[in-house]
Amino acid sequence: MSVNTKTVSDRRQLAYKSYDDLLADTESLAGQEVTTVGNWTFPQILEHLAISLEGSLDGVDFRAPWIMRFVAKLFFKNKFLNQTLSPGFQIPDSAKAQLVPADSISLEDALNHFRQAIDRCKNETERAPNALFDQMTRDESDRFHLRHAEMHMSFVKPSS
Repeated sequence: MSVNTKTVSDRRQLAYKSYDDLLADTESLAGQEVTTVGNWTFPQILEHLAISLEGSLDGVDFRAPWIMRFVAKLFFKNKFLNQTLSPGFQIPDSAKAQLVPADSISLEDALNHFRQAIDRCKNETERAPNALFDQMTRDESDRFHLRHAEMHMSFVKPSS
């Protein structure tokens, strides 16, 4: 049964200042028993974040419609860069094949992929156009990914 992630109230409150903060939180959680309070497992969340990070470097095969990109840049970009994203966004069908991870991915594989993606983002300076905001600076892209990670990682909680 699917959880309406907009209504989940017992999520962690997170504020990552850097990829190092995000990675430290991830490594800590990977070393203990965790539970998720959303629809994805911890490995699925890590894999989704890794895929998203790589998409900012290599590009993606989909884009939001031009009107949505126009409105998002004018009214939502600042919020998306500076405030944790709200849960409940439904990935468009055109992006699901690329962004929705398999439920069978192992923690080890997802964690390794995530580490590699973080390392690339920390070391590569060029960013591909964002599917919603088009061209972003490296700083904007990094802040967007940290806000995105805050939202997803908020659903992962230590079991004890």
